[in-house]
Amino acid sequence: MTAQGAGRVVSGSSAPGEGRTLSHRSRPRVAAWCLIVATLGLASLLRILIGARGWSWPATDIMDLRMGALVSAAVAGASLGLSGVLLQALLRNPLASPFVLGLSSGAGLAVSIAALVASWGAAWVIADGGMVAASVGAALALVLVVAAGRRHGAIDPVTLLLAGVVVASVAGAMTILVQYLMPPSSRGDLMAWAMGRIPELPERVPLVTGAALLLAIGAWSVRRARWLDAACTADDEAMSLGVDLPALRWRLVVLSGALAGASVVLCGPIAFVGFVAPHVARLALGAGHRGLVIASPILGAALLIGADALRLALPLPGSGKVPVAVVTAILGGPIFLWVLRRHGGRGG
Repeated sequence: MTAQGAGRVVSGSSAPGEGRTLSHRSRPRVAAWCLIVATLGLASLLRILIGARGWSWPATDIMDLRMGALVSAAVAGASLGLSGVLLQALLRNPLASPFVLGLSSGAGLAVSIAALVASWGAAWVIADGGMVAASVGAALALVLVVAAGRRHGAIDPVTLLLAGVVVASVAGAMTILVQYLMPPSSRGDLMAWAMGRIPELPERVPLVTGAALLLAIGAWSVRRARWLDAACTADDEAMSLGVDLPALRWRLVVLSGALAGASVVLCGPIAFVGFVAPHVARLALGAGHRGLVIASPILGAALLIGADALRLALPLPGSGKVPVAVVTAILGGPIFLWVLRRHGGRGG
């Protein structure tokens, strides 16, 4: 290419018809973004319209409760969606998610232990709503799973998945034990939280802290999208692009753990939202992380808000309602099995 031709490319000039081609190619992407945003809007509208007693436009006092649930689900779902993207980049594994790898269970166990200690008189342990305990529990669970999932110095996807299942099972069993040790007056609330619940009157500290973490880590992810793209390639290729992989991976461990912990504190352990949202975003926008780290939180919020609306709409005997974690597990489980069969446990 001549210098003159290179100058035309750099300056943005194009051959006749090239602009029309680029515009034509951008149309599906614009349509995908519109659909993603519309999905969140539709889910939010449904959650506002539906309550425990049916469909209606709520009065002011009821609107406050529904908006509280809507905001709680949005922050928790978006945190799970972003955590799932970071974990899949960290492990180069499409099956990675906070729930599958035991992060949600580890965070839930840590919060349960903190609540038990607080019931013995050390209320300062959960002065922050359990946010620190949940983040530490999630990060420790991820470190344990990654350590157990390594074979011959490299992460084996199948072993990693099995390690996540084991860690989640053990953490879940220990959480039940902690619930048994809790005072009877506090046991019911802890059990309801452990099954997943969207609070209509969320505590201020966990909600504000979770939202702040989401915004800060989301901004960092957008700025470091090129690093995340490189992390999904071979180590040699990533390092040739100037990415410090060891440092990046430890950051991803901490950040994904903090996001998973924030969601658990708000709504309890929620299954598969952090797995489904990144996959839907990838199908709509492709593999580039600049779009994924924005679309996945939006879709995660839409999924959890929609699941909360669906559980309220389900007709059940009596006055009880299905826990939201049951709904997300029923919806996300088949998708996980389909992806597992398609990829066969392979990374990438």
